[in-house]
Amino acid sequence: MATLPDTLISYAVEACEDAAIAASRMVGRGDEKAADQAAVDAMRKAFNRQDMDGLIVIGEGERDEAPMLYIGEKVGTGKGPRVDIALDPLEGTTITAKAMANALAVVAMAPEGGMLQAPDTYMDKIAIGPGYDDGIIDLDASAAENVEALARAKGVSPHEITACVLDRPRHAEIIASLRKVGARVLMIGDGDVAGVIHTAEPETGIDIYIGQGGAPEGVLACAALKCVGGQFQGRLVFRNDDERARAERLGITDYARKYSLNDLVRTDAVFAATGVTKGAMLGGVSVRGGMVSTHTLVMDSSTRTIRRIHMTRPA
Repeated sequence: MATLPDTLISYAVEACEDAAIAASRMVGRGDEKAADQAAVDAMRKAFNRQDMDGLIVIGEGERDEAPMLYIGEKVGTGKGPRVDIALDPLEGTTITAKAMANALAVVAMAPEGGMLQAPDTYMDKIAIGPGYDDGIIDLDASAAENVEALARAKGVSPHEITACVLDRPRHAEIIASLRKVGARVLMIGDGDVAGVIHTAEPETGIDIYIGQGGAPEGVLACAALKCVGGQFQGRLVFRNDDERARAERLGITDYARKYSLNDLVRTDAVFAATGVTKGAMLGGVSVRGGMVSTHTLVMDSSTRTIRRIHMTRPA
């Protein structure tokens, strides 16, 4: 299996740190677009300093919608290894604008061809952490049935299972199904990359993630799960013919396909996330005495290595 050079781990961390610091200046200022643009500008500058031949496969949108870090954009000096890059310079634009918890800058890298080029559509998702037999979860089962299956695998009652769900009207049926079987429901306002990752972190208390969110974020979350283990299923959701056309341009024609973790991230990968605002997974950016500090999670699937990096430098 193709692996990434160690230098790309530091590249991913640097890009996330720079984006998080830039976005942090817009925390609580009520301007989602300005916060996102600050993160995009900083991340792109970081990438273009780095010795790699990078291709954005998950980015800010298609070229006609995003002037920077769009799907298909080349980044880096062009002198290093050929790398696929999935990114979200600011996962949680709304929560950044409102100074709420869990905003992140996120990057995943894999060898060329290592990640699915997912269209900018929605995706039905379900995820659990490591330690279970394959096939415990299934998108075609109800939320309640998935919780009951997971509870049996854990040897506990469904009442002891906590499910993470995005707080959206479209999830009313999922939430009702979860509560009917007695599961606890933790609803989050934004940031489903973090929600999926939390299933692999026992300290969060989250056992399962269920719901519909962005397909690009599904690929990013799978890059993280690839590093620590876990199970994921996703199915693309198309609301109109334009979204189907986007998928077709990327070579996707089986609209009903269920994607596993290894379908979305086919090779080893590196995942990095830096906290913009403090959350359950990471601390946020802080500035004191002319120094700026960040907290970054970086994971490498080839070695199953997880690092938490505290960085301090002049502001």
